[in-house]
Amino acid sequence: MKGFHQLKTITWALGLSLLLNSCLTVRPSLPATSTAAALSRTDNLALGNPSKASTGDPDNYLISRPQYTLSYSRSRGIANWVSWHLSTAWKGDTKRADLFRPDPALPAGWSAVRTSDYTNSGFDRGHLCPSDDRDATPEDNAATFLLTNIVPEAPRHNREVWKNLEEYERQLISNGNDVYILAGTSGTGGTGQNGFATSIANGKLTVPATLWKIVIVVPATGDNTFQLTENTRVIAVSIPNSQLAADKPWRAYLTTIDAIESMTGYDFLSTVPIDIQQIIEKRIDGSNS
Repeated sequence: MKGFHQLKTITWALGLSLLLNSCLTVRPSLPATSTAAALSRTDNLALGNPSKASTGDPDNYLISRPQYTLSYSRSRGIANWVSWHLSTAWKGDTKRADLFRPDPALPAGWSAVRTSDYTNSGFDRGHLCPSDDRDATPEDNAATFLLTNIVPEAPRHNREVWKNLEEYERQLISNGNDVYILAGTSGTGGTGQNGFATSIANGKLTVPATLWKIVIVVPATGDNTFQLTENTRVIAVSIPNSQLAADKPWRAYLTTIDAIESMTGYDFLSTVPIDIQQIIEKRIDGSNS
């Protein structure tokens, strides 16, 4: 848990404002389009940049696009984390693109991951921001197949326990909520269809030991704002990157944001007042603690 320190007034770079009654109101900036769908698509980094990613750090390299924002590690060949907002505005009937391809946003001279790097590796091309979270338009869906959003994931992990969690998140928006999601990787070495491996593609891509996810659940509103309070629902999971992980439901891997911070060294919910962080980051979903 982050240490106690004096609360300072928070300046919101994208129009975020702090209420004085210990709850956070976020009013994200709007894209330069007037379509109804675009007006309800809020900032993918509304809750902060957990690793302070920037374009100056090759192993914490910031890539921002309308569909999601991520931190990429050049040396590991995979994302550290991906952050995105999910609401009904992002949902539609666009067909799955299945167009895995190198990310043109990487700097010139970097070794870009290619689809063939996964061939016969025993690991799936696993999405962090899922295809089904971005099917409002063909452009949105195609963005999820950029290989910076993909990690080597044990097949059963990807197709069973991780997929079930993704489907649950989409159920949440069907029930009148918006969700803000961070998903990422930690450690080295997972067990795929061909057994244990620390990397694939001759060391080009690190196989993560763990995939983690943080889901913030807020009531959907019509004015592009939401509030975080000490009662805000937070779902945090940490799931080993192993075939056997799918033997259990995703709820068996519930943890706290504090625990994921300790594992990764990141500072989650950095735009949230410290007093609220201290309460919700130690809570396991479904518990009263």
